[in-house]
Amino acid sequence: MKILMIDNYDSFTYNIVQYFYELGADVIVKRNDQLTVEQIKDFNIDALVISPGPCTPNEAGISVQVIKHYAGSLPILGVCLGHQSIGAAFGGKIIKAKCLMHGKTSDIYHTGKGLFKDIPSPFKAVRYHSLVIDKKSLPEDLEITAWTKDDDEIMAVEHKKLPLWGVQFHPESILTEYGKKLLKNFMELAKKHNQKSKGKLKTISNS
Repeated sequence: MKILMIDNYDSFTYNIVQYFYELGADVIVKRNDQLTVEQIKDFNIDALVISPGPCTPNEAGISVQVIKHYAGSLPILGVCLGHQSIGAAFGGKIIKAKCLMHGKTSDIYHTGKGLFKDIPSPFKAVRYHSLVIDKKSLPEDLEITAWTKDDDEIMAVEHKKLPLWGVQFHPESILTEYGKKLLKNFMELAKKHNQKSKGKLKTISNS
């Protein structure tokens, strides 16, 4: 599987890349200002991953535009800032979290489907973020698939119809349980989608 990682200038990016390598993926890394949305077609990839980063979706280069443009044609996973960018791309508000979470561990509860197949609920995951997708303005197209109980924040979303997933926590952290399994689940979901669509690259957005 060939994956393009959009790097939002984050120190965690290559930890994610390493996990994908270990899972057998071929990963290309490009920073969020190194290429255009249209140039992504030239890489002939099977999936997109939007990395964490130190800013908001508004400052995340092409991240939001990439999601708008390729949602529905390419499987997409957003991590932390990438997850927030999914919320923003579909019209959700990104707001300050109730608690600042920088290197703190939380119990993550989830639905057990999609990214979380065969992962216990709850499991422990590391969080590094001060922003979240606002639950009150959650786009109708997105479904909450993971959450915390202590501060009641959204920890993961998936699109109800399209191959699009986001996680607020860091699956690549050594302190996150089942992080590698989650990324493996993403690869399996992406593979299933691509087999059904036979690799036809169609954009469905109005971006």
